[in-house]
Amino acid sequence: MIVIKLKTKILFLCLISINLFGQKEFEKYGPFGCLTYTDLKEALKIETKVYKLDLSYKKLEPKLYEKLYKLKDLQALKLSSNEIADYPKNFDELANLVYFASYNNKLTSFPPNLQPFNNLYYLELQHTKIDSIPAQIAYLNKLQSFKFGNTDDTLSLPNTFYFLKNLKDISIENCVMDSFPKQLFKITTLNYLNLSNTNTHYITKHFERFKNLEVLIIENNPLAELPFDIYKAQNLRLISLRGNKLTKIPDSISQLENLTLLDLRGNLIEKEEIDKLKILLPGCEIKF
Repeated sequence: MIVIKLKTKILFLCLISINLFGQKEFEKYGPFGCLTYTDLKEALKIETKVYKLDLSYKKLEPKLYEKLYKLKDLQALKLSSNEIADYPKNFDELANLVYFASYNNKLTSFPPNLQPFNNLYYLELQHTKIDSIPAQIAYLNKLQSFKFGNTDDTLSLPNTFYFLKNLKDISIENCVMDSFPKQLFKITTLNYLNLSNTNTHYITKHFERFKNLEVLIIENNPLAELPFDIYKAQNLRLISLRGNKLTKIPDSISQLENLTLLDLRGNLIEKEEIDKLKILLPGCEIKF
């Protein structure tokens, strides 16, 4: 009973954290000073010039939910804990969306037709039943931020990821990838990459592709080795490798002149190795 209550509390805290972060992102989108609607019925009465809609923690009436597509001007849509498992009909008519996020809804897939959403800049799906990312994601050619996580299934990534030429921020957490995510390492525009608790046990050596990468987070994985080529991602400022199985870090990391924080807590690294890293990285804070 105590264990169940503790897990419930942890999940609740995770949802709060995710939603607070998502709320900050949500506030960035839509026309400056526009009203954020929180009642779908009220928004549908107005219909035009409804730019932002936050339906967090609202149980949606099916008949109203099916009319969501009428909000043709909608630019930012946030769903959370709505007890829904599918998208409303004609969802792809919301072609002006630049922000879409869903938290703690039992969606089983991405929207069936992604082609109309070529204005989307931000996409986040958390605590869903989705087990694969469709090849159609390549249609989201303006997408800059993609966040996905907290599923109970394995996750497949499509080879079409590298077509997302404007993608800067990827975060995939708390799901098991069915293979090494080599697709992500082909996206040269990235400046933020987070793979946490994803069963990532190996990293490609092609760090020369990461000319813009500033933040690399690979936490709580069975990673036992860091590639020598990591030094080729010359703009790295922060590397967090907490909770892995690393025993040493390649000396080449000393060539990362912009590195200010290296987090190695929860690994198998001996004190002598840490002392060596402190010499190699005199201007970098090392947490161990």
